[in-house]
Amino acid sequence: MTDLIDLSHTVEDGMITYKGLPAPIICDFLTREASRAHYTGGTTFHIGKIEMVANTGTYLDTPFHRYDDGVDLAGLELEGVTNLPGSVFRVNPGVRAIGPEIFRDANLSGKAVIVHTGWDRHWRTDQYFEGHPFLTRDAAEFLKAAGAALVGIDSLNIDDTADGTRPVHSILLGAGILIVEHMTRLGALPEAGFRFFAVPVKVNGMGTFPVRAFGLVGG
Repeated sequence: MTDLIDLSHTVEDGMITYKGLPAPIICDFLTREASRAHYTGGTTFHIGKIEMVANTGTYLDTPFHRYDDGVDLAGLELEGVTNLPGSVFRVNPGVRAIGPEIFRDANLSGKAVIVHTGWDRHWRTDQYFEGHPFLTRDAAEFLKAAGAALVGIDSLNIDDTADGTRPVHSILLGAGILIVEHMTRLGALPEAGFRFFAVPVKVNGMGTFPVRAFGLVGG
């Protein structure tokens, strides 16, 4: 018996993921009615159009997002974003700065390390943008040394946005450790015993893109 647990927010027209970045525009390129002129026998098709920045919804950061010589979306190996053994680490409510202590004594080598803060409860509200939980520099250094393959979190940013150096992005992406931000429904995952998937579109010269992140439990 296996279960698929969707860990991604839905991308919607006008949705703000991060203040200061534009919302996606989702519209018709070809309506079903207009398509009638191209086909016969009542056959119709819809072709949609979307305009958005790469940091929209639940998205994955590659090293190229931070470093101009880093691996981009097209350079990712599928093994790095699919079927990863996952571990969830739950953060107590009210904790903002998440240090390395929650990861101690855990085997993180080659794993998707998922940080469950519950901040996704504020998604699509003003509260989402204020006072979010984040990892500390020491936590990032610990994850790097432990050999994590990917780190995900369900809040606005894996870094403290008050720190312009973005130490967590810098350390993790510099070590080739991928990041998934703006996750959701992490409470539905077990703490271990699942596989993690977060596959972006294969695009040259781009470092970030939305993903359909999910966990595979059982099997």
